[in-house]
Amino acid sequence: MSAQDPQSVVVPLYRLAHSRTGDKGNTSNISLIAWDGECYAILRHAVTGERVAQWFGDRAPTRVTRYDLPGLEAMNFVLENVLDGGVNDALNLDAHGKSLSFHLLDMPVSVPAALAARLPDIPALPPDPPAQA
Repeated sequence: MSAQDPQSVVVPLYRLAHSRTGDKGNTSNISLIAWDGECYAILRHAVTGERVAQWFGDRAPTRVTRYDLPGLEAMNFVLENVLDGGVNDALNLDAHGKSLSFHLLDMPVSVPAALAARLPDIPALPPDPPAQA
């Protein structure tokens, strides 16, 4: 099914799943847990290790490995060398990489229109208000 298919629509991944992130040194692992079995079937085809590596291309992971957990209708991605050295070395504000799960959940995926119609429509966060002078 392609984005050009009139019977499909493109939605952000958070409409199909939720996520958690963990870290060990310079490696991040991101779990992706489908809302149900139909969503999991889409995830298995649409969210490959290669696609996740491309999606995180600006973080330049040296390897992305996907582990399927079909009994849980989930998968776990291990992204190596994406945390700027890890908690003790990184100078960024998110040394544990907790925000990486939110980045993954923004990935667009093509789904059947009928499935999209029944998925939760979680609105994006509104923009921050302007700073007070």
